[in-house]
Amino acid sequence: MSRFMNLQGIYPFNIYAAFISPNPLTSFAPYSYYPRIHSSSFVGPFSSIIGAVTIDENVFIAPNVSIRADEGYPFYIGKNTNLQDGVILHGLKDERVKVQNKLYSIFIGNGVSCAHGSTIHGPCYIEDNCFIGFNSIVFNAHLKEGVYVSSNSVVTNGVTIPKNSFVPPGASIDSQEKANALKPVPPDKEAFAQEVKRVNEEFPPSYSLLLGLRRCSCGLACDEIRKPLP
Repeated sequence: MSRFMNLQGIYPFNIYAAFISPNPLTSFAPYSYYPRIHSSSFVGPFSSIIGAVTIDENVFIAPNVSIRADEGYPFYIGKNTNLQDGVILHGLKDERVKVQNKLYSIFIGNGVSCAHGSTIHGPCYIEDNCFIGFNSIVFNAHLKEGVYVSSNSVVTNGVTIPKNSFVPPGASIDSQEKANALKPVPPDKEAFAQEVKRVNEEFPPSYSLLLGLRRCSCGLACDEIRKPLP
């Protein structure tokens, strides 16, 4: 028997664990809220989700993601969105955006891709089908539908990025004048964003089948898919 087979047999802890918890009570968050996660979504190993967070259908939370609604809250993450490895979500206290007459610290729409290492910091509103590139920062901003934020960029200072705008690599968009001057998303970048979204939409059911809680005698998981969140 190989060394690796021995390790598999005696591994002392759950390597697939994620940390999901209510927020602590503080002067600025006097009530404790537990995350609401749709059963068709997947939370990866070593990720943490804390506080008033609503995660809708078929969302993929990759390993080592931090979603921490302990200061600013609540957070909402829409259907078919993906948060890739190392993504961070956090928000400032008492600063929120209004979406459909409700207040949120962070609101992320449907079909959004947040690539590896990106940071989304509230107050922040990201509409449907946006792409946030590797190691980029979106803080105190509103991204209209279909915005593409390239790698290592910063979008901040209360700006609104127009629909289908392209933020170049390494750009700092910190004024509305800069935001209004952005060009449309190039076709190749739009195609790339669509492919990233498509790939990640397959991960929640496939990872749930591999690592789910209810396991069949065949070794795969058989987690039931519940009704949508009310």
